[in-house]
Amino acid sequence: MITVKEAKQFITENCNTTRVELLSLREAYGCIAAEPIYSLIDTPPFNQSAMDGYAFLFDEKKSTLFLTGEIQTGNIFQKNLNPIEAVRIFTGAALPNGADTVVMQEKVIVSENKISITDDQLIRGSNVRLKGSQTKKGTVVLNSGSMFNPAVISFLAGVGIDKVKVFAKPAISIIVTGKELVQPGENLSEGKIYESNSFGLTAAINQLGITPISTQVVDDEEIEIRNVITNQLHNDIVLITGGISVGDYDFVSSALEKCGVKKIFHKVKQKPGKPFYFGKYNNTLVFALPGNPAAVLSCFYEYVVPVISSFTKKDYFRKIKLPLLNDFRKKTGLTFFMKGKTNGNGVKILNNQESYLMNSFAMADCIVELEEGAEIYNKGELVSVSMIE
Repeated sequence: MITVKEAKQFITENCNTTRVELLSLREAYGCIAAEPIYSLIDTPPFNQSAMDGYAFLFDEKKSTLFLTGEIQTGNIFQKNLNPIEAVRIFTGAALPNGADTVVMQEKVIVSENKISITDDQLIRGSNVRLKGSQTKKGTVVLNSGSMFNPAVISFLAGVGIDKVKVFAKPAISIIVTGKELVQPGENLSEGKIYESNSFGLTAAINQLGITPISTQVVDDEEIEIRNVITNQLHNDIVLITGGISVGDYDFVSSALEKCGVKKIFHKVKQKPGKPFYFGKYNNTLVFALPGNPAAVLSCFYEYVVPVISSFTKKDYFRKIKLPLLNDFRKKTGLTFFMKGKTNGNGVKILNNQESYLMNSFAMADCIVELEEGAEIYNKGELVSVSMIE
């Protein structure tokens, strides 16, 4: 067996695939920009009224102006405005030629075809958004490595961007093995259990903003397992649960070998998930996880999430140090990944830590890593915590 540190290092060394794809701006939410993005236009693209009011050429001596029309937002004024004229204008509309100031409609008195300005605080350029005052054409509006959040997407749409290059999310397939598995909702006959690993993994992948390409449940038959694996080796990541230990019906390791997958390692000094397997087929990364549900999710969060992050260039979960809220004793020689619950004072290691028990995982908001060589952890001692919410 290798150590957790060695396992993570081997995975990092073999995870060197980065793909860039072109997406419509509507599809880009949550992705990371793969290149700088430049504005296609000046924003605003013209001198723009910031108020409903009246546009005119400013002169501090001027108080009465003749009205000569109006400009609805989206329209333009077809003639040059004379110095003694004003035009009714609405928020967002383009200023006419010959105007440089807008007076708010509340600051004028309208009498037939004339207005009298009552705003003694008005100065040249009041209530006008100048062309390019937000963004100049050709300037960088988003740096490479930035995330497309709602505000960014709205901003980019406003400067005319409709397609963007992003770091592509990996194509992930899930294969669950087990003769004993029955789908939830079906009758549970003696000797059977409900299949939950595909549900947990799918939700965990969805949590990262990714939808699995394929999810399949197969019997503990080597030929069937081999056929399903072969059909999924075109994806970026293949996740397999169950059948990776040393039992008579654990066929996954031999099936992977016959499919041409190169084994990088098999078995890690950790609990849960000791039989954990990692291999590679061309650029496809293969993770074979133990069958127990808690071990599956622990291995996913600890090993697979960082790999997904290397594809998307996005950080998903915080890793922090927190004080323990309870004493804990463990065996030396294995790294322990323990379900934990945080509060404002620290982190508590929960009860029911066995790899087949999911009730503690359902309450947990983090995984607490306890080091291989340590045996006793005292209340108040700082421990490494990976948040999973």
